Amino acid sequence: MSDKVFVRLEQRAVLEVGGEDRRAFLQGLVSNDMNKVAGDRAVFTALLTPQGKFLFDLFVVELGDLFLVEAEAARIEELRKKLSMYKLRSQVTLAVSAHTAVFGLMGDGAAAVFDLPAEAGAATEFAGGTVFVDPRLAGAGLRALLPADGGPRVLEANGFTPAPFEAWDEARIRLGLPDGSRDLEVDKALLLENGFEELNGVDFNKGCYMGQELTARTKYRGLVRKRLMPVEISGPAPEAGAPLLLAEAEAGEMRSHCGNVGLALVRLEQFRANGGAGLAAGGATLVAAKPKWAVFPEE
Repeated sequence: MSDKVFVRLEQRAVLEVGGEDRRAFLQGLVSNDMNKVAGDRAVFTALLTPQGKFLFDLFVVELGDLFLVEAEAARIEELRKKLSMYKLRSQVTLAVSAHTAVFGLMGDGAAAVFDLPAEAGAATEFAGGTVFVDPRLAGAGLRALLPADGGPRVLEANGFTPAPFEAWDEARIRLGLPDGSRDLEVDKALLLENGFEELNGVDFNKGCYMGQELTARTKYRGLVRKRLMPVEISGPAPEAGAPLLLAEAEAGEMRSHCGNVGLALVRLEQFRANGGAGLAAGGATLVAAKPKWAVFPEE
C-alpha cells in the first residue's frame, strides 16, 4: 500500500496498568517477557488459562509510569477483572482507559513519519500517546494508542488519511494475523497453532507464567497439528466456526473473513495432502496458503 492511511480499530481498547509492581505482576502471568517492554519497545503477548488455553491477545507498551495494554474492547472489563484476581498484595492499579483510542496505520513510509525504524516493536511517544511498529510483524504496519478526541486530527496533520475498517482487516488477514477471539477460540486455542512463536508472542526463556507448561510441551514434543492460515474464498463466505472438508475428511474450521479472504485453522495433514487447495465449507470452496513468516513443523 503506497498511500499512508489510518483506521480506527473500534474492536480494540486500552487497559492502563500502573503501580511499582506492574512489571513483575504481568511477568508472572503473560507469555512474553515484560522486561522487554519500554517506552521505545512494544511487545505482543497473551494471557492464558492455567491449562494453557487462550484467553486474551495483548499488545503492551510503556508510557510514563504506566503500561498500556491493548486488548479486545468487548472483553476489556473481563480482562481487568481477571487480572484483579491475581493482584493479591501487589502494588498494581488496573483501569480501563476511557480517553484512549486504538488506530492501525498502514502505507509506505509510515514508520518514518515518527522517526521509527521499520522494525517489529519499535515504539515512540507521540501526541500524548504512543505509536509502535506491530511487534508481530513489521509488514503489518503500526499501531497508535492516542487520545480519542484528537487522534484522527493529529494523524491527518501528519499525512495520513482515514480508511475504512475493511482496508485494515483485509490486509491483516492476507498476512495471516489473528485478531483476538475473532480468530482464537477462547478457552480452547493453543498459541503455537496460531503463530505466536513466529509472531514474537512467546518467550521460552522467561521462566514460569500462567499456562507455560502446555505451551512449552506443545513446542518441545512437536504437538502442533493445525495452523491458522489465510484462505481465498470462492462462493459465500463461511461463518466463523464452520467446518472445512477435504473430500470427506475433516480439514479444519473457519475463523474471521473480509470479503473473499479469510483465516482458517487448517489441519496440516490435509493442507499437505493437496497443497491447500480443494477445501470446502457449505457452498464455498477455499484455498489455504502458508503465511510467508510461518514455520510449519516437518512432516
